[in-house]
Amino acid sequence: MSLGHFVTVFLPYCLEKQPDGKYAVLNREYKPVGFKTTELVKYSDYPVCVEIKRMTPTLAASLSCHGKQDTDKIHLYDDVSDPRHSRANLSAYLDRLSSLATLEVH
Repeated sequence: MSLGHFVTVFLPYCLEKQPDGKYAVLNREYKPVGFKTTELVKYSDYPVCVEIKRMTPTLAASLSCHGKQDTDKIHLYDDVSDPRHSRANLSAYLDRLSSLATLEVH
């Protein structure tokens, strides 16, 4: 994936649950959102993980581009549903972001 696209670097691609139960909000390169690098990043070295209140399998399914109830790794888009590919993909992604934006984090 190219680091030359705003979406790739600055918008959430997935939420990945960490061993402590907190989530890292990651970009398309599996780096914390805003990190423009392909180098290995140890999430625990940065204050990038948050507890997401009320994360449930039902909520995970509503956020997942695949409708999966997996709360460990939630993909907001994938290669097929990349928001850069069509207005329909962008609309669906923005709906997921809208739901994500209402959640409390700690």
